[in-house]
Amino acid sequence: MTRFALTLEFDGTPFQGLQRQKHGPSVQQSVEEAAQAVTGEQVTLHSAGRTDAGVHALAMRSHFDIEKGIAPFRLMEALNAHLRPDPIAVTHCEIVPDDWHARFSCIGRSYLYRIANRRAPLTLEKNRAWQVPQELDHEAMHRAAQALVGKHDFTTFRSAHCQAQSPVKTLDHLDVSREGEQVIIRTDARSFLHHQVRSMVGCLALVGMGRWREEQVGEALAARDRRELGLNAPPHGLYFVAAVYP
Repeated sequence: MTRFALTLEFDGTPFQGLQRQKHGPSVQQSVEEAAQAVTGEQVTLHSAGRTDAGVHALAMRSHFDIEKGIAPFRLMEALNAHLRPDPIAVTHCEIVPDDWHARFSCIGRSYLYRIANRRAPLTLEKNRAWQVPQELDHEAMHRAAQALVGKHDFTTFRSAHCQAQSPVKTLDHLDVSREGEQVIIRTDARSFLHHQVRSMVGCLALVGMGRWREEQVGEALAARDRRELGLNAPPHGLYFVAAVYP
């Protein structure tokens, strides 16, 4: 049995999320079916993150085990051939030790959120960014974001369906910048709660619109109450960027 690590890039628009779902297609299902077509074996895909419906990935790290002898490059090429026309690509494939695990060996995860800050309708960027027509003060958003950096109880920014044992997480970075008409939010942590990034972005957007004071983000955090959440940003602006391993 050989363990293969994959790097996946995908457009989350047509999927119900990365993990298998009973009510619709998933990235996991597509990759597992492609692997079975290539090897004749049933495999289980394990991944560093669990993206929601509509969320994208630039470099999701995953793995599965197969018995068939095959070179990593040939496996990658074959998987990509069978994944068409689904918007999923295997961009890297390698053999890893049996004790390496895409999820449990991961010591850091990075996400990026894109806001299209313009009034004109989105064409090329439709389903790739959250459109906010009102001009955003990205500098105020960045200042407000710093209240969330560090080790905190993120109950306010946690989905009611979150399965994590504890709401306490350590946020390493949360930066807001502007690139032309786009406002970009970048964040890194060892792990995140369900909806945490989208919830943080939603509240920061309220600051950028002038609907929240900068201090309200820290106040919402301190409340440890989901009812104090101002806004949960939509999934289509969110991208899983990278997984970090020792």
